[in-house]
Amino acid sequence: MWQTIQEFILSTGFAVLTWKHVAMIGIALILIYLAIVRKFEPLLLLPISFGILWANLPLAGSSKTVDTFLYYIYQGVSLGLFPPIIFLGIGASTDFGPLIANPKTFLLGAAAQLGIFTTLIGALLLGFTPTQAGAIGIIGGADGPTAIFLARKLAPELLGSIAVAAYSYMALVPLIQPPIMRLLTTKKERSIIMEQLRPVSKKEKILFPIIITIFTGLLLPDAVPLIGMLMLGNLFRESGVVDRLSKTAQNELMNIIVIFLGLTVGATTTAETFLTWDTISIFLLGLVAFAMGTAGGVLFGKLMCWATKGKVNPLIGSAGVSAVPMAARVSQIEGMKANPQNHLLMHAMGPNVAGVIGSAIAAGVLLSRLG
Repeated sequence: MWQTIQEFILSTGFAVLTWKHVAMIGIALILIYLAIVRKFEPLLLLPISFGILWANLPLAGSSKTVDTFLYYIYQGVSLGLFPPIIFLGIGASTDFGPLIANPKTFLLGAAAQLGIFTTLIGALLLGFTPTQAGAIGIIGGADGPTAIFLARKLAPELLGSIAVAAYSYMALVPLIQPPIMRLLTTKKERSIIMEQLRPVSKKEKILFPIIITIFTGLLLPDAVPLIGMLMLGNLFRESGVVDRLSKTAQNELMNIIVIFLGLTVGATTTAETFLTWDTISIFLLGLVAFAMGTAGGVLFGKLMCWATKGKVNPLIGSAGVSAVPMAARVSQIEGMKANPQNHLLMHAMGPNVAGVIGSAIAAGVLLSRLG
């Protein structure tokens, strides 16, 4: 009887459980807490964190059945299919009108990409290869699908760490950005009420994605899988003739891909690959990248505020990172704290959309130079 019990115990995961497994399970539980209780980007953080939990159960995570199941789903990541499909959904669910109405906010989206290139330099100084540094730097764009798309091509060995870092910082936008925004602006600047945006015609909204696709395709072919799908989704939305396709891209298709992407990316984050100095460095560099991107957008917003004699609220510059629409909401919240009559959401959506486009273009630049 006792021998049978011993044999049973030895056949369970408890017999091979190590401190590394416990640490990774703890990290997964913390991320699950942040997703459910704190509601930090739950649509992505919850499947990612559950994937981490699953992969780090000693025997369950390495069983043949689980490996086969995750292997086939993971092909959507390894073949580069999932990130562009997510961009299709983002395009279909996002109004580009604020960016079209105020094209100057393109500059804020560009300025917020500062974090990408400064972090690339930092990663090189820490000893990462140029391709690894490029993949790490893209975390500064606060764009999870773009980070996965680029890491898969430039540094697949770092994909899990980069993806978790990118989505973690996206989820922590409401905690990371406000202190930087308040540090770099005065209350008077944060209180600026911006003029109402002009109406944007349907014709403009239809032409915009077509023009951007043509221009990007000619300038940076490597960025077309992301930019093209983003613009196709937006054309679905604005054309008014494919409502079923638009709704499918926004909802059913997007939700399915998010589940598969989150679960498989989380499952690549095992104790052996995650609990290393490289991963710690990636998380630290990612934080620097995100902070620098936020600071770059706010500082350029201050410059625009000065150039327009106080017509631009610098807070909207922080939305130049690609976390749509969370970063724009943070600009709105901080503006209302300084002035309850201040409504910056639509103004912040301009640089927010520009940030999505900017991060994809930055990925195209890095891929063309380093790939």
